[in-house]
Amino acid sequence: MSSNASAKRGSTVDAAAVRHFSALAAQWWDQRGPMAVLHKFNPVRLGFIKSAACRQFDRDEKALGALAGLRILDIGCGAGILSEPLARLGADVMGADPSEANIAAAKMHAADTGVIVDYRITSVEALADVGELFDVVLAMEVVEHVADLNLFVKRCAEMVKPGGLMITATINRTLKSFALAIVGAEYVLRWLPRGTHEWDKFVTPNELEAALERYGLRAIDETGVIYNILADRWQLSNDMDVNYIVTAENRSG
Repeated sequence: MSSNASAKRGSTVDAAAVRHFSALAAQWWDQRGPMAVLHKFNPVRLGFIKSAACRQFDRDEKALGALAGLRILDIGCGAGILSEPLARLGADVMGADPSEANIAAAKMHAADTGVIVDYRITSVEALADVGELFDVVLAMEVVEHVADLNLFVKRCAEMVKPGGLMITATINRTLKSFALAIVGAEYVLRWLPRGTHEWDKFVTPNELEAALERYGLRAIDETGVIYNILADRWQLSNDMDVNYIVTAENRSG
């Protein structure tokens, strides 16, 4: 099934992307496996989400249950690498993914660790159709894999409560991102399996922010994320040429 065929039927799901990530389901939690780079990336994105949510909802960022009472959607959650730590911070987390294999792996790991997450095999449009609402909607490393960017943002925006946030992490479409995120990460360093990304599906900050604005969300923060070779970790940066995060707010109501 092609991406275009999916989009014409009003679906955000790219079947080829789902097959790609489903094949990795059993290795999602292996910190030395094909998702190793995502495990390294997790602390910086978790810290960013926690800080943004605490600012928005007037929470104490140092509190153990800093996100208690907040309903968070982790769309495209994979096997739950981000969903679980968010739940440990007290959030009511729904992890959604169209891959049955990924959700099975997520449920198994959550059962082993005793973390409560509401995992569902579903799509963003299916959730929006039944009127689900969240304080925070997360689309982390997802928009570059969907069949229809504008439809995806539209349906996500419908689920953000007034005063709530949508936080999106993705990859910029630049020559630098082609060199680093595809050639470097997939072919030279082999951080990611080949075929994980398609450069023409990368999204520029202007394109993302325009889509957010089009569907009622206003971008209030943006930052780059870079890999610090010397420190062997990811960190926030002013450099948005490759990885970046945009926070948008629903100011209606």
